[in-house]
Amino acid sequence: MTKEELTAWALANGWQMIAGKPSLTKPRSPKEAIVRMALLATVVNVEVKKPAGKWEKVAGQPYAKVEADPDTGLPMGLGFDIIPSFTMLMRDNKDRQVFARMTGKQPD
Repeated sequence: MTKEELTAWALANGWQMIAGKPSLTKPRSPKEAIVRMALLATVVNVEVKKPAGKWEKVAGQPYAKVEADPDTGLPMGLGFDIIPSFTMLMRDNKDRQVFARMTGKQPD
């Protein structure tokens, strides 16, 4: 997958751009990113924010090694398929965006 394909996938699956990076937010604090994809020149890294506020890399791959799952479209090789909390967080973020569109309100 390319940088553009990963960004498009992320935005279609509940991620939002925060500080120029596709990010997932806390359910109770939707403006604070807790997971982000750092799309670098040749690699993509998935980073998680620690309680102290420092970002920690939990997965990373060169773009050439990241492939979309044929059934779900989920990028394989970045830990989304093996860390269930990522899937739950993506679902929560996407649901919040969908409900905000339905009510005409912007997510907080």
